[in-house]
Amino acid sequence: MLMLRFPCAIAVFFIIVLAGALGLDAATPDLQVILPRGVQRGTEADLELRGNRLNDAQDILFFTPGITVKSWKVVNPQRVDCHVQVAKDAPIGEICTRLRSASGLSEVRTVYVGPFPILPEAKTNIDFEHPQPVTLNTTITGVVQNEQAQYFSVDLKKGQPLTVEVHGMRLGDDFDPYIAILNKKKYELAVSDDTALTMQDPVASIIAPDDGTYFIQLRDSSYRGGSQAHYLMHVGLYPRPRAVYPLGGQVGEQLTVHCINDAAGPFDQTIKLPDKPESMLDLIADHNGLLAPSPNFLRVSPFPNVLGSEPNNDPQHATVATGELPLALNGIIEKPNDVDFFRFKAHRGQPIDIRVYARALRSPLDSVIVLYNEKGNYIASNDDSGSPDSYIRFDPPADGQYLVSIYDQLHSGGPDYTYRIELTPVKPHIVLSIPQYNINSQERWTIPVPRGNRYATLIRATRSDFGGNVKLECPDLPPGVTMIAPDVSEITDVTPVVFEAKPDAPIGGKLCDLLAKPTNPKIDAASEYRQQIDLVIGINNQPMYKTYVHQIAVAATEEAPFTLHLEQPRVPLVQGGLMNLKVTAKRKAGFKNPISLRLLFQPPGTGAPGAVDLPGDKDEMLYPLNANTNSPLKKWKICVLGESDVSGQLWVSSELVEIEVAKPYVTGQIQMAAAEQGKPSQILCKLDQQEKFDGKAKVQLLGLPAGVVAEDKDITDADKEVIIPLKIDAKSPIGKHNSLFCRVTVMKDGQEIIHNLSHGVLRIDPPDVPKGKAQAVAKAAKPGANSRPLTRLEKLRQEEGSVH
Repeated sequence: MLMLRFPCAIAVFFIIVLAGALGLDAATPDLQVILPRGVQRGTEADLELRGNRLNDAQDILFFTPGITVKSWKVVNPQRVDCHVQVAKDAPIGEICTRLRSASGLSEVRTVYVGPFPILPEAKTNIDFEHPQPVTLNTTITGVVQNEQAQYFSVDLKKGQPLTVEVHGMRLGDDFDPYIAILNKKKYELAVSDDTALTMQDPVASIIAPDDGTYFIQLRDSSYRGGSQAHYLMHVGLYPRPRAVYPLGGQVGEQLTVHCINDAAGPFDQTIKLPDKPESMLDLIADHNGLLAPSPNFLRVSPFPNVLGSEPNNDPQHATVATGELPLALNGIIEKPNDVDFFRFKAHRGQPIDIRVYARALRSPLDSVIVLYNEKGNYIASNDDSGSPDSYIRFDPPADGQYLVSIYDQLHSGGPDYTYRIELTPVKPHIVLSIPQYNINSQERWTIPVPRGNRYATLIRATRSDFGGNVKLECPDLPPGVTMIAPDVSEITDVTPVVFEAKPDAPIGGKLCDLLAKPTNPKIDAASEYRQQIDLVIGINNQPMYKTYVHQIAVAATEEAPFTLHLEQPRVPLVQGGLMNLKVTAKRKAGFKNPISLRLLFQPPGTGAPGAVDLPGDKDEMLYPLNANTNSPLKKWKICVLGESDVSGQLWVSSELVEIEVAKPYVTGQIQMAAAEQGKPSQILCKLDQQEKFDGKAKVQLLGLPAGVVAEDKDITDADKEVIIPLKIDAKSPIGKHNSLFCRVTVMKDGQEIIHNLSHGVLRIDPPDVPKGKAQAVAKAAKPGANSRPLTRLEKLRQEEGSVH
């Protein structure tokens, strides 16, 4: 799957004061689409924001600068109209946005900035005889309906290079476009469905063989379509290189790239690279005064390039990298069965990452790399590593020269099969994200904090090449909003984070940088927030098109009709035990909606219900949390998240409280037992005292079959066993019952410390016992003066022995 990186995440937002309130309740806004799907840089445009619960919409948060809203009108809860100014230097490409309302933050939706005037489709151009005329260097926007093909015409002079590129799936819409360029005899001069550069979107080019009119057919590749099959079709003489070489450069340098597979022929373009690394820099081809409507992609790295020098098809002719690592090796697999070799220096005790960037930068190359020692002996190889790009972690056994080769997995090749191999020292790194809450959903990937209340989310810190705790920071939150973030423990990758808004916090929001660093000051690890947004989902829930955002949206919102309080436990949760957490809801007058409660974070080795409903007529409840016998002995921060339907979903969090997972005070083993229907019996539980406790603890036998009642018993910290009497009903079910367990409750500071001891087995037999066996049992059972009564199980065992 190809991965996108979009322009630098700089928050640009505007604040709108509505002319009048609509007087409707609202919750999380649902932004579904922005129309038209594109705007031209350097112009003004009218946009429609469509969705649900938009009646209190106030802001748009742009993840990329360049668009300013000049006016704003809430038409109804399903539509907002706005007039925007697009800067002359606005970056060409996709701009991710979120809508902010007084009560929440929307999903990520996109709008596209292009270089050409944008005109609507004619809607009558659905056959070859009635094409829509198109002026060169124009973008057409429209919708392709089911089983529909649309036709366009363009006039060309002989030798002019016509290119047609379509944005369909890259708009985040479920539309897989196909285009064909035809002559007046309907002969196909060029066709396109998918390409490496444009993924599921097409781009096709021709050199006009004669003066005349040419035709463009646009349809879905499978003749699907519908009201959501939006497109932007760019028609013109603009440059459209399918590849650039090299695929990156060093920070701050002037880099000349060779633009390949353009309809008018190759050309060079020189750009100034930014002063900081970029994993995927947009490069807009600029040639003969025209700009491409979408980017090629480069990496910007803090180390120099090595360019492959042909012929380098074998170890003897390998391109030699003379400098010390880190380095970037660049080349092209120019033809089928081509192989490129590079020679580089490495040092013992200095592990390196050897990573290919090809498909990640939209090259068609499906790489395979092979690593050799100086003599050409094989060391390691790799085809794919989580993507079609290859990767090897290499720890050199000695100082010296090493070789790496690269080729296409299918032994294909061509002028656009570009690649970049980065050889870098192993460095710690942290990637932050919010875990997915619901499949195929962006739900709860924002931070809407009701005034005078709290909101909570899990933050995942994915570590690379180091261990230990991680500290989180969010240095530039909206006014009146604070973040309480426990460290991410070394034994997990997530932590609950609570955001609080003051009662007088201004309603408003922004895009914020979320940062992380190891708590160990000796570890230097870079961090980034990177949230994958799946905009189009295919079969088997696989993303067909995705983008990434690199900032987190935080907003202070209108007051919520309830708050939550989680009582701080005064006793530990013991291994193998249970704790009932007390949750209290404070409701505003008249608010009687049920609240769905869930524990946001379950510490490792613990378990809790997925959700527990607090009915509308209740204000408190006990929420169970249990620990297994191997739970790590550690203190943790937890909170409870509440969800209620307030004209849409609304979430509120409790404060963070600390729980401690501790060793149990007592453990034990339930002995096997047997009984007869209608007769009393008993069960023996052996105890192993682990910690001293004051007073007495209550022992309960639970998990009993129907008709069996156990008497509760008390123990002290000196007892080694406890015998629990049983009353067996005459109709108790016959057979083995293996669901028994002992619950031991120790009291401390007025709170219960609940232990669940091991499971046991009770066998219930029918009352009929053969006379011979009964006599054998009586003869064998002659207890002495100091002997305790035999249990039913011991009698059965003796009975078995007398028979044999």
